[in-house]
Amino acid sequence: MAVNPVLQISKPREAQGRTRFLSDEERERLFAVCKSSESNHLFTIVTLALSTGMRRGEILGLSWEDVDLKNSRITLLRTKNGERRVVPLVGKAYGLIKNLYLKLMPENKELVFPSPNNPLQSISIRTAWETSVKRAEIENFRFHDLRHSTASYLAMNGASLLEIADILGHKTLQMVKRYSHLSEDHKADVLERMNKKVFG
Repeated sequence: MAVNPVLQISKPREAQGRTRFLSDEERERLFAVCKSSESNHLFTIVTLALSTGMRRGEILGLSWEDVDLKNSRITLLRTKNGERRVVPLVGKAYGLIKNLYLKLMPENKELVFPSPNNPLQSISIRTAWETSVKRAEIENFRFHDLRHSTASYLAMNGASLLEIADILGHKTLQMVKRYSHLSEDHKADVLERMNKKVFG
């Protein structure tokens, strides 16, 4: 009987992935530096990224027709996994986007963050971002790590892995399992509440 040679090959173990996120002190320093950046939109963009977990490309590709201020949400029609995603727009990020809208009173098709040189192209924040991270003295931190920070803060504030996956737009829980250790205290709280109800 012939043996399938493919069965002899062991699958490579999935990488754990990067989980770098901002400490409270780093976050405050980054916000302060971004506020004083020469790039007018950097603070709003960073706040939006941290508030929603949206990717840089998703944020920079936003047009005003994607933003629903009345219902406090952003609809992403073009996401990395090809699926439409609705992102709640709340808190500080909502206030900043609303103020920007009232200041500009833009047309629907206009980009939320257009390039100052060409309104049909999105702004480039690479230099402003790298300068701000350096000025804030934050080591080993990329823009995409803002997304990891959002997920980590969600986990530490009691969100389930399913909720985190839904907010970030992941199709499976595999991608968010790296944050599970951050929600262990929350799991203990949930179990404790259940035990009190059941056992008195």
